[in-house]
Amino acid sequence: MTPMISIALIAAVAENGAIGRNQQLLCHLPNDLKHFKTLTSGHTVVMGRRTFESLPNGALPNRKNIVLTHNHDLAWPGVAVVHNIDEAMAQADKSPVFIIGGATLYNETIGLADTLYITHIHHTFADADTFFPAIDKTVWIKDEVQEMPADERHAYSYTFVTYRRKR
Repeated sequence: MTPMISIALIAAVAENGAIGRNQQLLCHLPNDLKHFKTLTSGHTVVMGRRTFESLPNGALPNRKNIVLTHNHDLAWPGVAVVHNIDEAMAQADKSPVFIIGGATLYNETIGLADTLYITHIHHTFADADTFFPAIDKTVWIKDEVQEMPADERHAYSYTFVTYRRKR
């Protein structure tokens, strides 16, 4: 029998729930990118096609990259292409599996996840067009919180929050 796989969603989310605009991140937060790399390195990352296509250099290094798409004709080097979340989980190497976007995939998997790694950006981006699902406080509890101030490299203050599903 296959061991149960832990699923974690990871995203940078603005105060209005926004996660992107024009298929790009809302802003550049170098420490958030470092945090993302630290958490996901050595693990499986699952993303939708548009999220994958937004990556500047293709597949993320030191991670098993899985792209979920409805298009059966797509293929990329260093990427496993699947067509549903069950196929993605079957190809995952080890727990946790990180769901890294986009909005459709977050909405489909938040009910399956046991952990959320959210960078709360303390700003509202009025021109955003992509949003993270609401984090239901009756389902999720804050486990770890790290406040980060704005500085010369970060235009906005932000908070790293790890949420765990209530048992």
